Amino acid sequence: MRTKFVRGLAAFACSFFLLSCTENQVTQRDINSDVQNHHVIITYLTVGNKPGDSGTSIMLEKLNERLTKLVNAELEICYIPWNNYQTNYNLKLAENDGSIDLIGTATDWLDAWKNAGLGNFMPLSDEMVQTYAPKTWASVSKEHWDVCRLNGDIYFFPEDNFTQWTNHGFMYRLDWAKEAGLNGVHSWEDMTKYLDYAKNVKNVIPWDSDGSSSSFHAEGYIQSKSDYIIADGITSTSMFGVKKSNQKKFYSPFYEGKELVEYAKLMRQWSLNGYWLPGVLTDDAGNRSNRDEFCEGKTAIEQHHTQTWYTQVYNRLKTNVPGADSGFFWFGEESKNIVYQTITHGAMAVSAASKNPERALMVYDLLRNDEECYNLINYGVEGVQFKRNKDGYRESVLGSYGIVTNYWWGRNDNLEIRNTDTNWDVFDQINAIYSQYKIDYPFGQIVWDLSNVSSEIDAVNDVYGQYMGNICYGQNPNPEEYVAAFRRDLKQAGIEKIINELQKQLDSFYSKKR
Repeated sequence: MRTKFVRGLAAFACSFFLLSCTENQVTQRDINSDVQNHHVIITYLTVGNKPGDSGTSIMLEKLNERLTKLVNAELEICYIPWNNYQTNYNLKLAENDGSIDLIGTATDWLDAWKNAGLGNFMPLSDEMVQTYAPKTWASVSKEHWDVCRLNGDIYFFPEDNFTQWTNHGFMYRLDWAKEAGLNGVHSWEDMTKYLDYAKNVKNVIPWDSDGSSSSFHAEGYIQSKSDYIIADGITSTSMFGVKKSNQKKFYSPFYEGKELVEYAKLMRQWSLNGYWLPGVLTDDAGNRSNRDEFCEGKTAIEQHHTQTWYTQVYNRLKTNVPGADSGFFWFGEESKNIVYQTITHGAMAVSAASKNPERALMVYDLLRNDEECYNLINYGVEGVQFKRNKDGYRESVLGSYGIVTNYWWGRNDNLEIRNTDTNWDVFDQINAIYSQYKIDYPFGQIVWDLSNVSSEIDAVNDVYGQYMGNICYGQNPNPEEYVAAFRRDLKQAGIEKIINELQKQLDSFYSKKR
């Protein structure tokens, strides 16, 4: 074991020397001495429920053997449960007590820029990244590093070499749509006709929603009926952005325009038509899962990512319900409005209070680039938790416990092993469609400064929370008046001040690009 460790350490040190021309031989010796003489534990924080079985522990035992051999470190995982995750995540980061080292984050759904501004993430120099994460440094382009900078320093490692489609939409039963006389569902009007048919299918609830996905299909309607582009990193409710046809003017379609009014009227119609249960916003869903029900043929639609459809749902439905088929109505399909996600939709940061930031970077570099470490953190122990079939595709080992690492912050297409659960033909088809129409997210290099409008943003979010659930599930008998009241309260909460402040920052962004 000792011989293997020294050999591995020497190889790792050699890669540092070759890839980091900024470091001299003395510094390399210091690095090597520190690694060899100090065994450390690196704690990785992620969002998700802590697993209750032994599968993840089995994986970590193997992973830590390799990490110890290469960089004399072990990995532990700290989980932030999904319940009230945003608040608890930010509270954990704010502790800054040195109990965590690597932090999974995102600029569009996990307040990454906010936490960088609050001093919860460590600013990293180019030299530090080159020295301690050389393979990652070499694989990320200058343009992508620039998206991760604040005041010249790097704050994140982007997940920029992993193809995924996290745009939202409705999965539906393609076989039922054809029975309803539709050539698939390609508009909100098609969806209404489809749900009208589905409500008459025996033992089927058209949409057994628990009321938690309201904001996604509200913005989805707006994206479908306009060319709205959401600006990330302001609020988790996607209330602000620009139009694709006018990317220099900031606005909120929740505050102005006709789309929200038309959407509210349609949701009132859906409610009256009985597409969901009457207590959708108040009843405890308990152990009910609309996704499970969709895969069992008991409900007609499921709302989530494109990726969820082709990786988790498509094959499962076909297996469970003979003769069933599914399609995906993506939000924006009608207007061909799709924006490829920011490369910091998943990103890794280093805690500002980490006691071992250099070793944390070494560990991250291995998780992202070393094939054995990558397979372990993403899939588990080969032969125990996953195996490869004759075509090289990955499948679970029957009877084994899986792993829960929620490692969404450094996946790498160069090392991915395609699995048998995903329908790759469907992936290739939808990827080809999206590639025709997609645009890159235009504001990846803007760090919105919310300090002057933080109280207004809190107030606007409160108003959103008071109204939007009722709008999305048609709970008010007069939707037009209800939207008007919503907008009056948004104005009183200070939404115009927010828009004006962010317009100034957008103007500054474009003036610097000239």
